[in-house]
Amino acid sequence: MTFHQNRMNFLTLLSVLLSMNDKKKTRRKKRDLIELGVILVIFATIYLTGSQVEVFGKVQQAVLTTGIMNAGELDEDEQTEASYDLKLIDPDGRLVDVQELKGKTIFMNIWATWCAPCVAEMPNINKLYGNVGDNPKIEFLMISEDRSMEKAKAWVDRKGFDFPIYKLASRLPDVYETGVVPSTFLISPQGKIVVRKTGMANYNAKRFRKLITRISE
Repeated sequence: MTFHQNRMNFLTLLSVLLSMNDKKKTRRKKRDLIELGVILVIFATIYLTGSQVEVFGKVQQAVLTTGIMNAGELDEDEQTEASYDLKLIDPDGRLVDVQELKGKTIFMNIWATWCAPCVAEMPNINKLYGNVGDNPKIEFLMISEDRSMEKAKAWVDRKGFDFPIYKLASRLPDVYETGVVPSTFLISPQGKIVVRKTGMANYNAKRFRKLITRISE
């Protein structure tokens, strides 16, 4: 049988099946329109209220609970030199010179409130901060890419997060330029980038907590 004949037979069969379903479709039409209307209203509400980031963030949080997106230590030959040529500003307008943090372990996360993966990983970062943030040898630099510091601070406050946030007060060194948010770096006291992660991860995993504690000793 030729390709043309096969095609014609398929189209004929499809036509028969569609005609058989005409009556069923008529009965379903009203119900389908109602269901479609409900779905459209839900999506419109999500977008018009600006809550799509929160919704998608919640979905991605569920992915993080599986443990398949944990961050690990780079092999020694993959570790690069960190740059301390960076200045930040906190919500109170205080300037932070990262040069002064040399010799400490630095957890640096570049994030934004409009970034769903950032929203997803924030609760675990806050838990990590709660577990190790009181160690004077460890510094958290949560660098917001939001245009407004006020917006970033309001979002963090609303979520009840405790970690300190900052905005750039100088150019971001090339070694931290990834073009992706979130981007996270763990810098050792010896000035090596021992973790470099783009995209979301669970930083409160037991393995990561042990790593950040070990390199800070």
